[in-house]
Amino acid sequence: MHQILRTNDLVLLSRIEALFHAENIRFLIADQNMSALEGSVGFLPRRVLVHEDDQRRARHVLSDFGYGDELTPPDSGHG
Repeated sequence: MHQILRTNDLVLLSRIEALFHAENIRFLIADQNMSALEGSVGFLPRRVLVHEDDQRRARHVLSDFGYGDELTPPDSGHG
């Protein structure tokens, strides 16, 4: 899995979930359960991870929908 985005914006995460489901992109939103530790304040960012085979397409979809500025730089390592 590769991290493509990191954010505290729950609305953005919801939109990404909907887009990725519609496009059949395999993904995981990590750190969602950290709110118990942070007291539901929302200061710990959630990481959007995508399957290696879907990384290029996921980045393209997010860019097409205007979220290109939110993307983390591509990496060769696993998230």
